[in-house]
Amino acid sequence: MAKDTQYIETVGRRKTASARARITPGKQDRLMVNDKTALEYFGTQPLEKTAREALELAGEKFSVTVKVRGGGMKAQAEAVRHATARALIEH
Repeated sequence: MAKDTQYIETVGRRKTASARARITPGKQDRLMVNDKTALEYFGTQPLEKTAREALELAGEKFSVTVKVRGGGMKAQAEAVRHATARALIEH
C-alpha cells in the first residue's frame, strides 16, 4: 500500500450522534467535517474546539476527514472528538 493511501478509520458516538473519522499523518492539521472545515460546519468556536481537542493533544499533525450524522451540534462535536481520539490511539 502506498504511503499516501494509508489511513486509520474509526467510529465515535455520543448520544444519538455518530461520527466516522479517517486520519492520515500529514504536514498540517486539517479537520474536515461533512466536506466543510470544522469551523464552517459547527459555526461556533467552542464547538470547533471541542471537535479538535484530541488532535491538539496528539503532538503530531494529521489530516482528518469526518462524516457525522444524528443528534445535535454539541453531541456531533463530541462524537467527532471521540472518533478522532480512537483513531489516534490506534495510530
